[in-house]
Amino acid sequence: MSKRFRQGQILNIIREKSVFTQEEIAAELKVRGVAATQVTLSRDLRDLGLVKTQTGYREMAPEEPGVDLANVAREFVTDIRCAQNLLVLRTDPGHASPVALALDQEAWPELVGTIAGDDTILIIATDSEAATALRAKLLQLME
Repeated sequence: MSKRFRQGQILNIIREKSVFTQEEIAAELKVRGVAATQVTLSRDLRDLGLVKTQTGYREMAPEEPGVDLANVAREFVTDIRCAQNLLVLRTDPGHASPVALALDQEAWPELVGTIAGDDTILIIATDSEAATALRAKLLQLME
């Protein structure tokens, strides 16, 4: 059996039932006609990114690479206006969501949240001073 097939079977097993030990996985593989040593099984579990939890082995959610705020802001933001504790960012059409996502991922304490449309982002700041500071921070980031 190929490594790819064996690892596919391991994923099928943990998706179908709760297994708590490598011995259980090895037994399930054997039922499916796949032989695996303990060393091979350990390597496969590591390669697959499986973790042992209280409910058995599980797949870890893959980490999504973050969007770089400086890059998307320089690329797509065309205007930034303050209105009390709110900022309105204008972007090229279709690019508000990636910019808003990048802003949200920054987790700046003065930023309460964002709402994105097609070419407009509403940024809610904690207060008007924070909004002014956020605008300055964004403009500096875009230089």
